[in-house]
Amino acid sequence: MEPGNDTQISEFILLGLSEEPELQPLIFGLFLSMYLITVFGNLLIILAVSSDPHLHTPMYFFLSNLSFVDICFISTTVPKMLWNLQTQSKVITYEGCITQIYFFLLSAVLDIFLLTVMAAYDRFVAICHPLHYTIIMNPWLCGLLVLVSWIMCILNSLLQSLMVLRLSFCTNVEIPHFFCDLSQMTQLACSDNFLNYMVIYFTAVLLGSGALIGILYSYSKIVSSIRRVTSTQGKYKAFSTCASHLSVVSLFFSTSLGVYFSSAATQSSHSSATASVMHTVVTPMLNPFIYSLRNKDIKGALKRLFVTVSPKRQIILGLEKCPSLRGSMTQSQLL
Repeated sequence: MEPGNDTQISEFILLGLSEEPELQPLIFGLFLSMYLITVFGNLLIILAVSSDPHLHTPMYFFLSNLSFVDICFISTTVPKMLWNLQTQSKVITYEGCITQIYFFLLSAVLDIFLLTVMAAYDRFVAICHPLHYTIIMNPWLCGLLVLVSWIMCILNSLLQSLMVLRLSFCTNVEIPHFFCDLSQMTQLACSDNFLNYMVIYFTAVLLGSGALIGILYSYSKIVSSIRRVTSTQGKYKAFSTCASHLSVVSLFFSTSLGVYFSSAATQSSHSSATASVMHTVVTPMLNPFIYSLRNKDIKGALKRLFVTVSPKRQIILGLEKCPSLRGSMTQSQLL
């Protein structure tokens, strides 16, 4: 490509999942529903963990952090998509696109790190070294693991974003996706993008494969440790504590591989965008259901949370309906 054909563009066009006008209201309603369910479900988990002293343990500390990251993960893409559908505009600014790439990568990789810490390390210590669990998984170490995860993810996202900034783009600024995907952006570049692809593949193999190998090794040790348990009840309890983590890990990595293989095997970018919906939208939405439906502690904490909130709401509604009672209570409080 000649240098004269390069230009400094100021905006991109997000083509979305479909260009058919009759499908836009359906897509808007579907994604709005999934977004609200995801935010509400993950917020409930955060409130349940923070309000219940019984859940102030390392596993639920990591779970509340994962719920927060899932909210950030889906919030980097879906609100902009809903805004474009509502305003019938497909434009996103260059700065907005770089910002979206940064926070999307930050949330996605942080999901991998937290899942690895929860599934590979926390459950490994809890099952293989139960007598030393509280000593090893102390609050200082838990906080350090989360802090290191944040720092590594921030550095990775910053590196990838800076690599995109070095690219120049031609007149073709249409992104066949519903958000600014890093690979799609790199593919649109007119300048040499070989180094960008090298960085993308190297970090993906290093972070993704490293996390997956750590999880597989950890669970091989967990399974061998559970097999040595004599009682059936003990085996069931040990397996049940790992079932939720395995479900979330399997869902996350299977959808990630699905996005990769769909983009590599098909020439249709819309097929790749549709496959990425499972990874970027459906997975964060299902995580609260997986952890709450299979976890008695979470279900108990949610029940106690609703029981605590309901009487307070009834008292407030009663005071609003009876101004005289509200006035007498205010006077008594003053006295």
